[in-house]
Amino acid sequence: MTAQKLARRSLQTRLALAYAAGIYAAGVLVLVFVAVPLARIDAASPKDHPSSSAVTESGPGISLPQLLTGSAVALVGLIPVALALGWFVAGRFLRPLRAITATARIISAGDLHRRLALGEPTDELTELGHTLDDLFARLQAAFDAQRHFVANASHELRTPLAGLRTLLEVALADPDADTETLRAACQEALALGGHQERLVQALLTLATSERGVTRWDTLDLAHIVEGVLASRRDQATRKGIDLAEHLTPAATTGDPRLIESLVANLVDNAIRHNHADGQVTVTTHTSGTQVALTVANSGPVVPDDQVQRLFHPFQKLAPDRHGSQDGYGLGLAIVNAVTQAHHATLTAGARPEGGLSITVRFANGVPPNRP
Repeated sequence: MTAQKLARRSLQTRLALAYAAGIYAAGVLVLVFVAVPLARIDAASPKDHPSSSAVTESGPGISLPQLLTGSAVALVGLIPVALALGWFVAGRFLRPLRAITATARIISAGDLHRRLALGEPTDELTELGHTLDDLFARLQAAFDAQRHFVANASHELRTPLAGLRTLLEVALADPDADTETLRAACQEALALGGHQERLVQALLTLATSERGVTRWDTLDLAHIVEGVLASRRDQATRKGIDLAEHLTPAATTGDPRLIESLVANLVDNAIRHNHADGQVTVTTHTSGTQVALTVANSGPVVPDDQVQRLFHPFQKLAPDRHGSQDGYGLGLAIVNAVTQAHHATLTAGARPEGGLSITVRFANGVPPNRP
């Protein structure tokens, strides 16, 4: 007999004993309430002058010794009856729990598509089953997303590695390769290495964001945005994109490094997926108990049904978004992960004239309740 069966039998035994004790106690109380009045009547009846009419009509009656003996026999006979009833009631009570345990064991073995699907009656165990079904659904979604992420990451990392290998093999196979040819090959290899380095850094940032916030510092969102915009102005100028800012103090709490990564990815995404003579507008403001960061940019028209998909890893609007080759499809996924880690809210919408408008709302100055 396995440890699970022993534990199950032990729980049923304990419940059966508890129920039997209750049934037995109820039986004792019933006998007490019946026997005590009868005993008092028997003790109060005159022994020398009994009522002739009562004896004639009612018979000899029950004596106190007979009453005590019958009560003792009834109490002894009640023991197996109480145990049997307790065992039956405990078994009926544990039946849904056994079904939950058996199905959960099957699900834990790898069948994440199974569900408990407990029906009527609606009680605490049924609510537990519904909660577990929701948990299993979230786990299945998480595992599916992880497998999809690993597959995409492997593909993204394999592509530059294959290109690097091909480049080096071609350079080594050329017997007439001179210094300039080898130098050009080395420069291309360095470019591919830089591509891999940036991709790995983006993956590490995404993993760090999904891990959650480990430090909560008070910070000014407007100050962080100023620093990010200052470091991106030259890039925007080269592409002919106007960076406009409307910043007001916006105090919040969080991890400064992660929030800076969120702002940087929003601004980089707005610059990268834009067009010449385009515009990026960044706004911070405080509204009640929240502070908001909004980044709006011009650019190609984004279908409304494609907006939410862009916040998943390695998702792009097209294989080559507006001729850009330097994106990995991770920027908005990092933004989404940092937002969730800070218990903030993210809203995004496609602009009719093209581009996106993304708003992230943080708590105003006070860290949210955390487990």
